[in-house]
Amino acid sequence: MDRRIVITGIGVVTPIGIGCEQFWTNLLEGRSGIAPVKTFDTSAYNVHRGAEVKEFDAEEYVLNLDAAHLGRASQFAIAAARLALADAGVEIGSLDRKRAGVSMGTTSGEPREVERFDDAYVSKNLDRIGPEFIQLYPCHVIAAHVASELNFAGVNTMIPTACAAGNYAIAHALDVMRAGRADLMLAGGSDAFSRITFTGFARLGAVAPEICQPFDRFRKGMIPGEGAGVLVLEPFDRARRRGARIYAEVGGYGLSCDAHHMTAAHPEGAGAERAMRHALADSCTNPEDVSYISAHGTGTPTNDRLETIAVKRLFKDEAYRIPISSIKSMIGHTMGAASAIEAAVCALAVFSNRVPPTMNLNEPDPECDLDYVANTARELPVNVAMNNAYAFGGNNASLILRKGELLN
Repeated sequence: MDRRIVITGIGVVTPIGIGCEQFWTNLLEGRSGIAPVKTFDTSAYNVHRGAEVKEFDAEEYVLNLDAAHLGRASQFAIAAARLALADAGVEIGSLDRKRAGVSMGTTSGEPREVERFDDAYVSKNLDRIGPEFIQLYPCHVIAAHVASELNFAGVNTMIPTACAAGNYAIAHALDVMRAGRADLMLAGGSDAFSRITFTGFARLGAVAPEICQPFDRFRKGMIPGEGAGVLVLEPFDRARRRGARIYAEVGGYGLSCDAHHMTAAHPEGAGAERAMRHALADSCTNPEDVSYISAHGTGTPTNDRLETIAVKRLFKDEAYRIPISSIKSMIGHTMGAASAIEAAVCALAVFSNRVPPTMNLNEPDPECDLDYVANTARELPVNVAMNNAYAFGGNNASLILRKGELLN
């Protein structure tokens, strides 16, 4: 079945704002959500900063389940889903719940629940851990909790492909809808700030001491973050019939695996290039038609250099024309939520013809010599946006979003 699928709603929970409007305003203004970590004591570490969601009240969004018995990633996911549905103007009661589905991505699932168990074990207080623990920590519960909260009885999938998981989840939702197996899909990703994730990246020496500086000559690493991003996807004809605002069409996607190393990317960016190439082919898009690229852009020396190489390999001379930015400079690396939030950014860029800046880019690395939109947002025609995400395990995922007006 040939169905054109569009984005009609955006919901985000981020370190610089909850809800599409606040987030987009702060992003374009270059505001940072990076600050000293408050979730746990970092005195034993040599790095102390993160990007945490502030002033989040789960009970504002979790209306049917018990918010106190949900992990933070599930709370974020439900909040982003409700915000996306409200933004799309969708009344939940008007949906055929058997044809309304959820596709979510994550890196760590509910790591705080694992930490809680570990703390109880170490302190010999396992009697504090009730039987509900087994229902809280596996990563699949995030999508299940969204479906249960909203009474969505259609396709329900959780994809734990690390930092590319949001793009993978959106790609899966696109397949479901292209095949005619759903009338509406909620697609995105969610992850919560945790000691497990923070410790892992800190031990790798990948965490920057102060700020995230993607593509800067003096960049020192990434900043761990948290959040959620959810998109409402529906067929174009259905969206048009109900008079919905269309942010963008999801033109297509490309997936690949480096098959090279569990944590190190391919030294020539081969897997990243393949994902981008497949996305262009799946969406029938020519390289010269791409107006903007949302980079993975973690701020680590290796990632930024190899991403630059991959873009050049695919786009050749066109690579120097395309504006590129990394929002991780402001919201940190939100793990499985990262590419979902960045997909929302691409949709907003296509819709508004504005692209966010790469903050803290003061002296570009000579090896990162593309147009990385330094420090100031830019107004320009954005007809086609590419969203790139690369993850541990060599998992690569690229999306193509394009203007709704191009639909006919």
